[in-house]
Amino acid sequence: MNSLLSLLQPYPFERLKQLFAEVTLPANYSAISLGMGEPRHPTPQFIKDTLCSHLEGLASYPATAGDIRLRTAFTEWIQRRYQLDLNPATQVLPINGSREALFAFAQTVIDAAQPDPMVVCPNPFYQIYEGATLLAGAKPYYAPSDPARNFAVDWDSVPLDVWQRTQLIFVCSPGNPTGAVMPLNEWHKLFALSDRYGFVIASDECYSEIYFRDEPPLGGLEAAKKLGRHDFKNLISFTSLSKRSNVPGLRSGFVAGDAALIKNFLLYRTYHGSAMSPIVQEASIAAWGDEEHVAQNRALYRKKFAQVTPLLAGVMDVALPDAGFYLWAKVPDALGMTDAEFAKALLAQYNVTVLPGSYLAREAQGSNPGAQRVRMALVADTEECVEAALRIVQFIQSRTA
Repeated sequence: MNSLLSLLQPYPFERLKQLFAEVTLPANYSAISLGMGEPRHPTPQFIKDTLCSHLEGLASYPATAGDIRLRTAFTEWIQRRYQLDLNPATQVLPINGSREALFAFAQTVIDAAQPDPMVVCPNPFYQIYEGATLLAGAKPYYAPSDPARNFAVDWDSVPLDVWQRTQLIFVCSPGNPTGAVMPLNEWHKLFALSDRYGFVIASDECYSEIYFRDEPPLGGLEAAKKLGRHDFKNLISFTSLSKRSNVPGLRSGFVAGDAALIKNFLLYRTYHGSAMSPIVQEASIAAWGDEEHVAQNRALYRKKFAQVTPLLAGVMDVALPDAGFYLWAKVPDALGMTDAEFAKALLAQYNVTVLPGSYLAREAQGSNPGAQRVRMALVADTEECVEAALRIVQFIQSRTA
């Protein structure tokens, strides 16, 4: 067996299952889960209809590069969203959801034959970054998020000797779990570091279409253009339909950026067998071509967050994020609980599931930046999310009165 498998840590939801193993659920409260970031708004009917009307696609092997109509749908969306003109033949590629592509991309980029290869990722982070790094034969370096700067990643804290060995950096903007969007000056810093040390930037942007202010979040390719980097050197962005269009089961997204990286990634994916089903391609073309359902979806999240955030802010340190569908809340010091103890006691008393923030981060540089926080995914309908918030308020007030 691959000995690197032994380096993988349990996924956060495995740890949550173990934490809750001996909890007796209260019979007088229905279960409400804010734990998993799985979209639960209805899938738009036109996407389901498109799937059903193209079943003849089952009779054909798909090309790994995808149909040119699909790649054109990607570039047309990029033009509308970011005012960028990309070549559909060379600068975009379909992926089966951002999760598998983030993992596969690391296997493509990292050269384990080089001395002590490193990958830098934010902390807290999406655990795929870590697993992809380890199984590619590299070591992760965890750059902490700074609560004093709206949870911006402290790239300046990364030591020089780490940058010198870095081959890949994962960026998540809007961030999971904090919802922070990386501003242009941060991108400028990363591009300068990439030019100096030669590493590749993988920009995970799967939450880009769920935001709460008038201006949509800045994307990595958009930042590159603003800074005069029109060839997108050493930059690939990852985008998905899962959150945008409420189709996590479709497993559909795309990567875009540096044509040289796209070419090598296509080679890897051809051997990896990562072609997108022709049926999924047709549904994806339809989804990327429509913005009305995206605006409706965004409005649902805005309504939820507008009602839930003030309720929780009365008893916790929590604020409206830049984007995404998570609240990143601090466990009140007055409770005298760790984040895991908070999650366990909340479930036992009120049958509400939240995810301990320490499960989404690693102990690094002397601390775990996720400790004493919990992630709440507001993915259920508004009524259920408000009910969960009210129970959390009651839970905290009952223990701090």
